[in-house]
Amino acid sequence: MNLANKRDVKSVLEAQGFSFKKSLGQNFLIDDTVCPRMAESVSGENVGVLEVGPGAGVLTYELSKRCKKVVSVELDTRLKPILEQTLDGCDNVKIIWNDILKIDLHKVIAEEFEGCDTVNICANLPYYITSPVIMMLLESHLPINTIAVMVQKEAADRLCAAVGTREAGAVTVAVDYYSQAETLFKVPSGSFLPPPKVDSAVIKLTLRKKPPVEVKSEKTFFKVARACFAQRRKVLVNPLTASFGFDKDTARNILKTVGVSETIRGEALTIGQIADIANMIGE
Repeated sequence: MNLANKRDVKSVLEAQGFSFKKSLGQNFLIDDTVCPRMAESVSGENVGVLEVGPGAGVLTYELSKRCKKVVSVELDTRLKPILEQTLDGCDNVKIIWNDILKIDLHKVIAEEFEGCDTVNICANLPYYITSPVIMMLLESHLPINTIAVMVQKEAADRLCAAVGTREAGAVTVAVDYYSQAETLFKVPSGSFLPPPKVDSAVIKLTLRKKPPVEVKSEKTFFKVARACFAQRRKVLVNPLTASFGFDKDTARNILKTVGVSETIRGEALTIGQIADIANMIGE
């Protein structure tokens, strides 16, 4: 069986009576050039990989050839007979049937990757849960080095943008706080089954040993970041007062103290300026 051949994969799915669920955002990655490149970005001789959403197992198979162990978390139990067939012979692969947003990943990593020098994460994420899953993985402070993830091209541009540019958003600030993000390569819609209406991209997040800025309160820091982009076309004074409940004069004084113009828009701030404002507020 050629897992990169759409006809072969279709025949397996059809034989099991499998139908794609729009509610799960299912677009299985099937490409004999994309999957190896994506697997290479997280693999190594003594590396364990936690995969989110194996789909038909095409990427999982490539990971199994390059890693010590692969553990895939999948919500859709209808894929059990399919993955048993496509991953037959992959003795270093384990499937955990659970929701990635609900499972205890610290426990999974501790129990499943004993003996691995490094643990990385690889995922072809449904577009509708891209940001929640990425933020959960970053905020959980997991003992991992790298996250390689397939996302919608537009999301990749936002996640990997430089903070302070028009392409950035609140999620960009969070990603930059926890990791160094880069786009590895673009992926055309024809690489999926069924093909989505938009192109995708693989991005790599290398976890930082420590954040690029020092903050008194991460909660306040991220609250300021959200305020910066809540009303991105308005001067920052307005969303700051709305988010924190103080008057405009107080907001202007905070900006003045940290050396930021009171007429600046939140989207123009650097991550350092966002941290300075958060530390001045000091909640």
